[in-house]
Amino acid sequence: MASVDTSPALSSEGPALKEPAARGRPRGAGLAVGLLVLALLPVLLGAGNYLLGLLISALILAGVSLAWALLGNLGGMVSFGHAAFFGVGAYASALLSARLGVPVLLSVPLAGLCAALASLAMLPALRLSGPYFALAILAYAQIFRILATEAAWLTGGGAGLQRYPGLPTILGIDLGGRTGSYLLLVALVALCALAYVAVRRSHVGLALRAIAESEDATRVVGVNSVLLKSWMLMLSAFMTGLFGALNAHIIGFLEPDYAFSGVWSVLPIIAAIFGGYRTIAGPIGGAVAIYLFDQVVAKGMIAVGHQIVLGVVLVVMVLAAPNGLLGLLRQEARDAGA
Repeated sequence: MASVDTSPALSSEGPALKEPAARGRPRGAGLAVGLLVLALLPVLLGAGNYLLGLLISALILAGVSLAWALLGNLGGMVSFGHAAFFGVGAYASALLSARLGVPVLLSVPLAGLCAALASLAMLPALRLSGPYFALAILAYAQIFRILATEAAWLTGGGAGLQRYPGLPTILGIDLGGRTGSYLLLVALVALCALAYVAVRRSHVGLALRAIAESEDATRVVGVNSVLLKSWMLMLSAFMTGLFGALNAHIIGFLEPDYAFSGVWSVLPIIAAIFGGYRTIAGPIGGAVAIYLFDQVVAKGMIAVGHQIVLGVVLVVMVLAAPNGLLGLLRQEARDAGA
């Protein structure tokens, strides 16, 4: 297998590619601090259980949206099947804690690893590109859902799985409560955002940006594009599996049609594109905005089939601001400062 050696071969293009990353260092640290402060505001202001419940679901969606954007932006792969990683992570953590007695806070990262290992089954799809890759990953998600339904001896099948531990109490903080779950998810989203920043600044990120410009050219100079894309797929699956696992322990019930629901594939795409999937803050902010809009506004307008409103909002956003909500806000700020 060819080694990933990017620095010598890309040295002639290095300054053009490395300079934006260097300028992004303070921005990356400021992003993490800003997100953390904003996310802690509901707790500091004493938000009620209903609002915290909505924000918990929004943060789970934000984590999956961030994982999807990482794969689409850095990996150059559009996925319609992140529900597969979400469901595998959910079932893996529930079964590890219930059947093997693994502590929940250990079973969650192990579930992320299980989701990453499950993504290895999708590596043949890397030979495909564009819509063909997206449809292949969608097919894998359906395969995992069918396997979870048929393996009733392990997953409970269609009857579901509900006898497994919830989140524990650590240092006096009940992670199973609304406030504890919210704080845990805030920390996990922040860590995933920092991991995204680290990958984008690294030599791997440099090579991936070069692959996006011309995959054939990078192969000529010795960059193993298949290996790099495999790493991005596994990292995205790992992140998605973490949030699937936490969601399982928060709601306390699993069944295949929920854990592998197409919602976990479609909503992250809508949220990432709405917020601006080429940024890091965009998928997070987009997920929170889209989910709160869907639950508070769209449901009030159309009780059944309120996702239609989301489709209309997304179409308007794509036409009005192709770079997403964050891109629109930045443009408004530039215009105001001009």
